[in-house]
Amino acid sequence: MSAERRVRLFRNGRNQAVRIPRGFELPGKNAVIRKEGEKLILEAVTPKPLLEVLASLAPLDDEFPEMADSSPRPVEL
Repeated sequence: MSAERRVRLFRNGRNQAVRIPRGFELPGKNAVIRKEGEKLILEAVTPKPLLEVLASLAPLDDEFPEMADSSPRPVEL
């Protein structure tokens, strides 16, 4: 596989688009695009594991009010 390939640009509604050849396909359904000078850089987005997301959250410092822990009312079925 070559690291470079010429592709065609086309319009998709009001957006400019490019078809990504099979050898250059990205995994997943999301990507990040950014512009550096005249270059467009397209990178796959890999989802973070849930534990990593939870570890990155700041702890809650809020004070929560005391609540009575009452039993649920009986229900006849």
